[in-house]
Amino acid sequence: MSERRNPYTLLFGKEPEQRIPRTVQASQIIESFCDEKPSQQIFMITGVRGCGKTVFMTDVSKKIASRSEWIVTELNPEKDLLESLLAKLYDHRKLAGVFKAAKINLSLFGIGVEIEGVPPISDIETALSRMLHVLQKQGKRVLVTIDEVSNTKEMRVFASAFQIFIRQDLPLFLMMTGLFENISELQNEKTLTFLYRAPKIEMKPLNIGTVSANYKNTFHLPDEQALEMAKLTKGYSFAFQVLGYFVWEHNGNLDDAMTEVRQYLDEYVYEKIWSELSRGDRRIAYGIANTSTGKISEIRTFLQMETNQFNPYRKRLIRKGLLNGDERGYVRFTLPMFEKFVLENFDE
Repeated sequence: MSERRNPYTLLFGKEPEQRIPRTVQASQIIESFCDEKPSQQIFMITGVRGCGKTVFMTDVSKKIASRSEWIVTELNPEKDLLESLLAKLYDHRKLAGVFKAAKINLSLFGIGVEIEGVPPISDIETALSRMLHVLQKQGKRVLVTIDEVSNTKEMRVFASAFQIFIRQDLPLFLMMTGLFENISELQNEKTLTFLYRAPKIEMKPLNIGTVSANYKNTFHLPDEQALEMAKLTKGYSFAFQVLGYFVWEHNGNLDDAMTEVRQYLDEYVYEKIWSELSRGDRRIAYGIANTSTGKISEIRTFLQMETNQFNPYRKRLIRKGLLNGDERGYVRFTLPMFEKFVLENFDE
């Protein structure tokens, strides 16, 4: 198998050749944005590291960009977002003559040239508002995508301006990804309460049956072996890629691939996740890893914790995407082989 190009990828955010589409969630965003009278102009995509947020956003933005009325631009969250949007709209190939014809003087921002008889615009929000009004008359809509947002000054300023543009009924749309805690912190800003009303798309585990079918077709496996491989991933998007990649490199031999699979998940995902957990979170994870049933009462007994002590940690780890608490009275890790990592790395 390794003589041909490996169809799986180990790179975060890169759109892989082999992937499991999230059709329902993608349709929800596209239909909302593309409706004649959009019901939403913002979507937030959240989930644990490696769950496929970036790939999903890229897929949706490509589908929207294929429509003639849409202008799609990606912004770097580390830069001044309003200035970046201004520059990217002005330089967009589809809009080369639109803003010049509208005589919008952006020379004070170092964009374009002086327009005789037209005073330059000095306020960036005013400039963007004028540009968006022009695009609205042209029947255009603008989608901004931002990957891995956090509660930075740049993001707060951009979100506040976005809220103003929405109130002006301008055709600006926003799609952004972020870890749960980062998006939650942004929502908690006093001036950005409108974000609480913005819909969130949570990247749940991939369908095991669909993952199994992918492995079956790629590696020409019988149903039982394909399902065994799929269950090992727990539907975790990055594990789907990593397992497929190393099994491919080992000519379809699952046993030979497993050492490298575990090492790669540990070094490139789990160590980062672990470093971001509090001491209390780690202790709870250790208790869960030591209790094979996942029963909360047994975990609390092991940790010698009361319900009111345990529950805040349980809720936080569920929100972070590390635990599944769908079954009443039980919790289980969402990440494959994470129990082993916890047991090996927890230091009392």
